[in-house]
Amino acid sequence: MFQIIDGKKIAAQIKEEVKSEAEHLRKQGKEICLAVIQVGEDPASSVYVRNKQKACEYVGIQSVLKKLPENISEEELLATIEEMNHDCGINGILVQLPLPRHIDEDKVIKAVHPDKDVDGFHPENVGRLCIGEKGFLPCTPAGIVKLLKYSGIEIDGKECVIVGRSNIVGKPMALLLLRENGTVTIAHSHTKGLKEITKRADILIVAMGKPLFITADYVKEGAAVIDVGIHRKEDGHLCGDVDFASVKEKVSYLTPVPGGVGPMTIAMLMQNCVAASE
Repeated sequence: MFQIIDGKKIAAQIKEEVKSEAEHLRKQGKEICLAVIQVGEDPASSVYVRNKQKACEYVGIQSVLKKLPENISEEELLATIEEMNHDCGINGILVQLPLPRHIDEDKVIKAVHPDKDVDGFHPENVGRLCIGEKGFLPCTPAGIVKLLKYSGIEIDGKECVIVGRSNIVGKPMALLLLRENGTVTIAHSHTKGLKEITKRADILIVAMGKPLFITADYVKEGAAVIDVGIHRKEDGHLCGDVDFASVKEKVSYLTPVPGGVGPMTIAMLMQNCVAASE
């Protein structure tokens, strides 16, 4: 039986849990504050930042937005981060990506103190994830695990295939699925025989950045398919990396775009902010 995995509904449940935790901390005299740094006026980044601010307001977390000009120097940006690292009133720091070309994203990610790195991108938090220690988890992969669990999809012992090997989704996703006892394969742009590999997957997670690439002949009958991609078509509508119309006829579970993975990313960010305060 086919089921759409409703990311909005599950994210709303998680935000209610976070709201309750934030209220409990406030009663103990602990305020939670997320600082967001946005460089330039990229329209997509502005939408993402507004969504994060709205989520903070809803769950009872303070948010501070620091807007910096597009031509700011790398040194000035790093100095701003360092100032926030030492500000006891700020629990979490998020630098909205992408950054202008003249700024080294890697340097910026490493500049955020690991204990305020609510994105889970700092090498120290990535290392903690690798060896199974407690630390901030990257929001999108952590949200996908929640989507699977809340939908009653068993990961333990399942054949899991991830298409994509980015530091933000693909690699940490593999580590989280291993933590849940999944059997994990990572496929990417150089993988030979991609179709044969994806058709083995009980759980297929697609984060490849190619609109509507995965069609029904790439998926196993009855699989659970998570679509991380998001693209705007010429007609203005959004779509993912998965061809929803064809794939839904073959699988048991499928995330829509929009309304699947996206809301979960923000919900998990809110959860990381609470963890930073605690």
